[in-house]
Amino acid sequence: QVQLVESGGGLVQAGDSLRLSCAASGLTFRTTAMAWFRQAPGKEREVVAAISWSGDSRYYADSVKGRFTISRDNVKNTVYLQMNSLKPEDTAVYYCAAEPGLVGRLPQDAAGYDYWGQGTQVTVSS
Repeated sequence: QVQLVESGGGLVQAGDSLRLSCAASGLTFRTTAMAWFRQAPGKEREVVAAISWSGDSRYYADSVKGRFTISRDNVKNTVYLQMNSLKPEDTAVYYCAAEPGLVGRLPQDAAGYDYWGQGTQVTVSS
């Protein structure tokens, strides 16, 4: 049974920082590409950041470049999203996603990932 459990969301003010965590189980994390998506009310789910199984390839949405950092710990089976300089437009439910055995370019669409966490709410006030 594959499980992805997000944590670390909360309510913060603009300019603050948060670190999201996603603990994975039931899969071979070492060979699994991971990603963070977010979905705001009334909007489509969009990719925020992704990281390859080796950690040598990373993708960031233009809206978060320079502010967010994705990383992974293959011993703890955990992927992180460090979010700095948060803006109100970052408010969304953030989802962790996994694609076991991925080779090649990191998918930037939700359809490219087979497993999903339950989401964690991030709210950024002005």
